[in-house]
Amino acid sequence: MIIINKDQGPKIDYEVTGNKITFDDDLTINLAKREEDWAVHIDVCFDSTNCLVVGAAAGRNYVAEIDIPARAYNYVEPEEDRGEEERGPVPVPIPLDMDKVTLTLWEVPRW
Repeated sequence: MIIINKDQGPKIDYEVTGNKITFDDDLTINLAKREEDWAVHIDVCFDSTNCLVVGAAAGRNYVAEIDIPARAYNYVEPEEDRGEEERGPVPVPIPLDMDKVTLTLWEVPRW
């Protein structure tokens, strides 16, 4: 995972386990489930009651941003004949590579 510190100061605690990231032992996001055929951006914020939320619309203070690159594919020849109309390689999704995910951390407010 690529880590970027957006500013100075304390950052939220987080833990990465497989394809999941957990913030402050409270909010867990399965990044593999969020992966799409296009790049995905996720905002993690504190809301007005200082609870962690996904999305800037409900948020008051940024905590982190997650950028997941577009899903990658390998193209393989099928083992069975699919008929005249369906010849050629087929796309097979490559599992999410967490080394390509970017996590940007913001300073967390002191309450």
